[in-house]
Amino acid sequence: MQDIDIAKKAKMENISTIAQKLEINEEYIEQYGKYKAKINLDLNKKIANKKDGKLILVTAINPTPLGEGKTTVSIGLSDALNKIGAKAIGILREPSLGPVFGVKGGATGGGYAQVIPMEDINLHFTGDIHAITSANNLLSAMIDNHIYYGNELNFEQVTWKRCVDLNDRQLRKVNTGLSGEKNTKERIDGFDISVASEIMAIVCLSKDLEDLKERISKIIVGYDKDGKKITAKDLKAEGALTVLLKDAIKPNLVQTLENNPVLIHGGPFANIAHGCNSIIATKMGLKLGEYVVTEAGFGADLGAEKFIDIKSRVAGIKPDVVVCVATIKALKYHGGMDIKEIEKENIEHLKKGSDNLLKHISNIRNVFGLNAIVAINRFQNDSDAEIETLKQILKENNIEMSLVECWAKGSEGAIDLANKVKEIAKQKSELKFSYELEDSIKEKIENVCKKVYGASAVNYTECANNKIELAEKMGYTNLPICIAKTQFSFSDDPKNLQCINPFEITIKNIEIKAGAGFIVVFTGNIITMPGLPKVPAAEKIDIDENGNIVGLF
Repeated sequence: MQDIDIAKKAKMENISTIAQKLEINEEYIEQYGKYKAKINLDLNKKIANKKDGKLILVTAINPTPLGEGKTTVSIGLSDALNKIGAKAIGILREPSLGPVFGVKGGATGGGYAQVIPMEDINLHFTGDIHAITSANNLLSAMIDNHIYYGNELNFEQVTWKRCVDLNDRQLRKVNTGLSGEKNTKERIDGFDISVASEIMAIVCLSKDLEDLKERISKIIVGYDKDGKKITAKDLKAEGALTVLLKDAIKPNLVQTLENNPVLIHGGPFANIAHGCNSIIATKMGLKLGEYVVTEAGFGADLGAEKFIDIKSRVAGIKPDVVVCVATIKALKYHGGMDIKEIEKENIEHLKKGSDNLLKHISNIRNVFGLNAIVAINRFQNDSDAEIETLKQILKENNIEMSLVECWAKGSEGAIDLANKVKEIAKQKSELKFSYELEDSIKEKIENVCKKVYGASAVNYTECANNKIELAEKMGYTNLPICIAKTQFSFSDDPKNLQCINPFEITIKNIEIKAGAGFIVVFTGNIITMPGLPKVPAAEKIDIDENGNIVGLF
């Protein structure tokens, strides 16, 4: 049975009933139909003095084409915590239309561990990403309009790109202003996917509406003839953009298949952005629940690193437990096993691939100082011998493990994980960062590359060196960094899965995201506008004569 079929059979409760489970009065919810709502930020004043719950961060090994089920485990764990009597709330990112119609499909979990209504969440939801797209593109329109009417700010270079929430490689580089109208200036432009827009990062890192507006005002949109930065504030754009985002900044409340509450808010990718849901949703959840289960995108080298080095710094929060999700199949793949043979038992490749998992756990414990547990998302073809082998490997490294079957069994399949997480959450830990804000930009880059990725050296292109020097001259040395890197490997080469031999990281470029408050560092062949695969998921998605969506997963 497909995920969408399971979701359609679910008995949803009215969203006001879900809100009551969190003791949220109706005056604070803004309903989008029966099963979705936004939470008014005025609630924060009412719950400000409540004690924070425990924060559970769900991350994973480096992802593979097989899918590891990190969101499924997050939802299953949240349901299981509620099942054993703990008041838990899940907090997730919003799906982007790019992967929904591209390779990945939806991002609402799977099997019997899903958030619903899954069709709505995976498609337009409450319009947050559309609002971010509109705000981004309004800023682009105001830039070109300013240039059209005389260019009083003396734009020499425009660095701000347009965006769209779809995978469309044709838009990576475009020539604009070709109408031939008087005063229209032809120039090269390009599109990012909306979830890579700085506006998305700003929404996710803002503390409130006032902070949102202040951050928007700091966005660097270009440079004048003297190399001086030009900002959104210089264009008087921050007010209008904030108006477009006044609802998008409010967290969205939905439910799991088992009618437990979930906040879904914000959706930056972790390979090209910072990969975490909003600070507003996370901090609200910590006041509403005893346990908050949240996730960070892709592997722990990306999403978890950025959760800690960027989000935790800004929000002043610390994960009490880190759950690292893996599968037997994915570990065999990381061990060099042919994907066509992946269903077959193979102890040798499992042992080799376990090094990827061990490196992630070492980072969580030793680089970031946090307590960790491994969640093995179990599949039917996992042999007893493979499971016992992995248990022994983890036992030898003093790593706690739990077998999870929430895809097939819902909360029942994650009870063991929930109980172990509760016990680990009682243990003390001391959050550490992989670098200090006072470090130079290159020191920060090299700390992440060497400590977290395991690189032997870091190289810089001439472009990167020039941009780093400019950033330091402009006074941005103390910003955290957000490394854009392939999600498939610790290295900057997506094909180097095992990273057995010493590898070096090459820094190709950097961009100052002054509004978001970090510096994006580009490695490898990372691009901010993905393309569709040869056979996109869009080809399988349809609607029948009764108005039912099919093929969405």
